[in-house]
Amino acid sequence: MQTHTVKGSEVRREWYVVDAEELVLGRLATRVAAVLRGKHKPVYTPHLDTGDHVIIVNAAKVRLTGRKAQDKRYFSHSMYPGGLRWRSIREVQASHPERVLLYAVRGMLPKNKLGRAMIKKLKVYGGAEHPHEAQSPKPLPLT
Repeated sequence: MQTHTVKGSEVRREWYVVDAEELVLGRLATRVAAVLRGKHKPVYTPHLDTGDHVIIVNAAKVRLTGRKAQDKRYFSHSMYPGGLRWRSIREVQASHPERVLLYAVRGMLPKNKLGRAMIKKLKVYGGAEHPHEAQSPKPLPLT
């Protein structure tokens, strides 16, 4: 008996759509990260990108639990002296609602070339519309 290892050319990619309205941010991000990695497939291979494409709509209506709305902050640095900038999650959600989900999912993916390829398969939209109807996405089961 030999273990079958899937090749990159054998990977079949699906398209899924998720309505993030009233879903908890972290629980949604973990499920989406697993689908992007391909962990839901029997052909999952850690060193290959076997995941599927995910479209998230209504990202502006995602729910935060606990005190995250007051306490959670994102930071960026311009690499100039004094260039550190902190923004609360509410500020980011008000200006760019898709970035909150993008940051949450990206933090759950590998920090290498493979992770950068996986995050490109995630499409996040603040509203209910998306331009990917031609791919005929299926609803993602979140259980």
